[in-house]
Amino acid sequence: MLQKLWLRLQADSTIMEIEGVGPVLFERSKRAKRLNISIKPLKGVRVAVPHWLTFQAAMETVQPRVDWIKKHQIRLEKVKEKHEAYSSDLPPLDKKRGREKLVRRLDELAIKYRFSYNRVFIRNQKTRWGSCSSKNNINLNIKLTRLSDELIDYVILHELVHTIIKNHGKTFWTTMDSLIGDAKAVDSKLKKYRLELL
Repeated sequence: MLQKLWLRLQADSTIMEIEGVGPVLFERSKRAKRLNISIKPLKGVRVAVPHWLTFQAAMETVQPRVDWIKKHQIRLEKVKEKHEAYSSDLPPLDKKRGREKLVRRLDELAIKYRFSYNRVFIRNQKTRWGSCSSKNNINLNIKLTRLSDELIDYVILHELVHTIIKNHGKTFWTTMDSLIGDAKAVDSKLKKYRLELL
């Protein structure tokens, strides 16, 4: 039985070397309706292969897109270099003190600007700095505590504004501007640290 399981797992993914690109993960995906190529920093190139396509056929489909893959690899390498320049001076992560800091600052800003929220959760997430649910529960990423106070306040206020405006339309950004000035400029600063999420 273990041998059958091992064989099934082997059939679910394979790594193939593509000249000029390097190792590429080909992975079977139940959700993929067509072949999908993704290139992520620190994770490399992944090809989601639909169940009806063989890995060999997937490889042949990817070959004509090698130049496109290489172009994105170069772009991501530049992003990585910029990130390393920005993140070299960031402090280490202290989860206990960090949680206390985020909860305290959330309460301070909620009181100052007269927002109310339901519950707060501090998590170690890999996709976002914060979020606000339909029930006005706020999630904040513990990794925020490695960033500047300006960026921490921006993310917290971003989620507090979402307690009353559930989209990113003009009213949302006008409200953000009234709280912190040029909100989109601060948002651009935050994007420079997006690799910290990984």
